[in-house]
This record gives sequence, C-alpha cells and structure tokens, in this order.
Amino acid sequence: MMVFILGILFVLVVAPIWIVAHYATHWRTGRMLSREHERALADLAELATKLEARMDALERALGPEAGGGR
Repeated sequence: MMVFILGILFVLVVAPIWIVAHYATHWRTGRMLSREHERALADLAELATKLEARMDALERALGPEAGGGR
C-alpha cells in the first residue's frame, strides 16, 4: 500500500517538475549561440565596420557634386 501511495505521489508531483525542468534546460541551451556562430557574427560585425568606413571615404572623395547622398 505504501509503495502505491509513493508511486502516485511521484507521478503527480515529482515527475511533472522533473519533466518541466528537463525541457526548460534544453530550451535555454538551444537559444544560445555556438562558438562557431559567435565567431561568424563577430566577423560580420567587423566586415560591416570596414564597409561603413569605405562608404564614408567614398562619400568624402566624391563630395557633394555626386548627387543627393544616400
């Protein structure tokens, strides 16, 4: 009889908490970026900075006679 009560208690209380905690952990780790993705994102940010500097240099070189700007 005691095993039955403990089994019911496990199924109704412990198991749901355990399952929710398990999937919450998987969801949280799934949202993080991998090292490879972080590196790619940093490379893209660096490239964007370089391209912005090139655009500024071109705009200065062409001057106001080049047109209405961006």
